[in-house]
Amino acid sequence: MMPEQENRMNSHNRTALRASTLVAGLLIPFYMYAANQAPPKKPEPQPPASQSVQPQVDKRTADAAQQKQRELVAEAQAAIAETEQALKALDEKRTRDALSALASATGTLELILARSPRLALAPVRTDVVTHDLLAKDDTIKAAVKEVRDRLRDGEVQKARQLMQGLASEVEFRTLNIPLETFPDAIKAITPLIDAGKTEEAKTALRTMLGTLVVTTDIVPLPKLRAEEQIKAAQALSEKANRSKEDNLKLAQSIAAARDQLRIAELLGYGDKKDYKPMYQQIDELEKKTAGGKSGVGWFDRIRQQLGAWLK
Repeated sequence: MMPEQENRMNSHNRTALRASTLVAGLLIPFYMYAANQAPPKKPEPQPPASQSVQPQVDKRTADAAQQKQRELVAEAQAAIAETEQALKALDEKRTRDALSALASATGTLELILARSPRLALAPVRTDVVTHDLLAKDDTIKAAVKEVRDRLRDGEVQKARQLMQGLASEVEFRTLNIPLETFPDAIKAITPLIDAGKTEEAKTALRTMLGTLVVTTDIVPLPKLRAEEQIKAAQALSEKANRSKEDNLKLAQSIAAARDQLRIAELLGYGDKKDYKPMYQQIDELEKKTAGGKSGVGWFDRIRQQLGAWLK
C-alpha cells in the first residue's frame, strides 16, 4: 500500500470515472465527475479479459475492507462516542452528565494505553473509496497532457480539478484518535466545566474532536487486475493439450496484464524503473506460451515482481 497522493481526473476526453464508497460495510455506487466538466457519456468499453477478473478484484477489495474493520479498536470507538455525548450534554446544560461522559472517555483511553503503551493512533473507523478510471491509453495520455498544459500556462486550479480523476485505486481512509494528545485534552476540559465556563468547554471539545487523524492507504486497481490476469494465465499455461479457446484466453490474459501495467504507468503509480522488467517478463511469457506450449514455473518471476510492486 502507498501513502495518499491526491492526483485524479480528465475533462477534455470526457472520461468516465466509476466510483463507489464503502462505509462500515455498506457499498453505495455512484458516479463522480470533475467539477468543471459536463457529465460524460458512458465509460469506455473494456476488453472481455479485463472484465473477467472483476469479481476477483471486488472480492480482494472487500476482504481488505473487512480486515481494516477487524483492526478497529472498540475502546477508541467508545471514547469518541462518550466525548460526543459530553458535548451534547453541555449543549443541553447537563454538566454532571458531561463530566461523567468525559471521565468515562478518559478511563477508556487509559485502558487502551495500558494494553498498548506504544500505540500512537487508535483506529476508530475505516471508510473505503474506490475510484475506477474506465479509459483507454490514448484517453489517459490526452488527460495527462492537458494537465501539463494547464500547469505550463499557470492555470493551477484548473489543472488540480482535472487531476482529481486521474486515478484507478482503492483508498482505505482510517479515522484515528491521537493517543499522545487526546487524553490530556479531555482532562484539560474538566476544570472549565467545573468553573462554569461551559462555552469554552464546548469550543475545546469541538476543537479536540477536530484533531482526529486521518490516515490513508492506497491500493492501485491496475495492480490487482494485473495480478489476477497473471493468475488466470498461469492456470491455463500449466494445462497440457489446451484447446484453441484456452490458447486465446491465455493470450488475452497476458495482454490484459500488460494493459493494466501500462495504465498504472500512465497514472504515475510507482517508479518508472519498475515497469521495464515486468514488460520484459510479459514479452517472454507470450513467447513461451505461444503455439500451445505448456509448462510449470513460467509465471513465478512475474508474480514475484507484481507482489513486490507498489508495496
